[in-house]
Amino acid sequence: MLKFENKIGVFGAGGLGKEAMCYIMDCLSGSKYKIEEIAVFIVDDKYFTEKTNFGIPVVPLSQFSFANYEILVAIGESSERKKIINSLPMDTKFLSLIHPKSIVSKYAELAEGVIIAPGAVISCDTKIGKHAVINYNATIGHDCVIGDFFTASPGANISGRCVIDECVYFGANATIRERIKIFKNVTIGMGAVVVKDIIEEGTYIGNPAKKLEKK
Repeated sequence: MLKFENKIGVFGAGGLGKEAMCYIMDCLSGSKYKIEEIAVFIVDDKYFTEKTNFGIPVVPLSQFSFANYEILVAIGESSERKKIINSLPMDTKFLSLIHPKSIVSKYAELAEGVIIAPGAVISCDTKIGKHAVINYNATIGHDCVIGDFFTASPGANISGRCVIDECVYFGANATIRERIKIFKNVTIGMGAVVVKDIIEEGTYIGNPAKKLEKK
C-alpha cells in the first residue's frame, strides 16, 4: 500500500534505499506512474558518486528541495535513521511504505514513515512507532508496542505482548519470547534468543541472549 500526493524522495541509496525503491516500484505496478518521473534518491553529499541508480535520479542533499516531495528515510541503522530524520526540515512530509505482499492486521496501528517489506507480518492490536523498518519475513506478534526507529532484520520474530523502546535493532533471525520489555538503544545480534527483559543499553548475543561486554 502506497498513498502519496506529491513526488517521492527516498533518503539513502544503499541497500535499504534500493530495496525501498523496488518496493515502491512494486506498489506502482500497473498504475499510470513511471518511477523515474515521480521519485528520486537523496544522499548526503559525501556519498554522491553517481547521478542515477536503477535509472532513477540521485540528488545530493545540498541540491535537493523538499517542496512537493514526501520523504521515506531508508537507512538501515536505527540511531543513524533517527539522526537524519531529526536533521530534516520541521515541515518535512514523510511517506509510509507497506508492501502489498506483507500481512498487516487491520487492527494494527502504524505511525508515519514506516517501511514494511514483503513477507513481513504484523498482528492485531500491535502499535508500530515512527520510521520503523520491518524487513523480509520478520514477524511482530499481537498486542506489541514497538518504539520509534525500530529495525527488524529479515526473519526476526517478536512474540506477543512485547514492549520495545526506541532505536532498537534486531538482527536477522533474532527471536524474543512473549511479554518481554526491551530498553532503548539496544542491539540484538543475529540469531539471538531473548528470554528475559533487557533493562540496559548495549548489544546482546547468544541463546539465551547476554550482554556483550566491552574488552
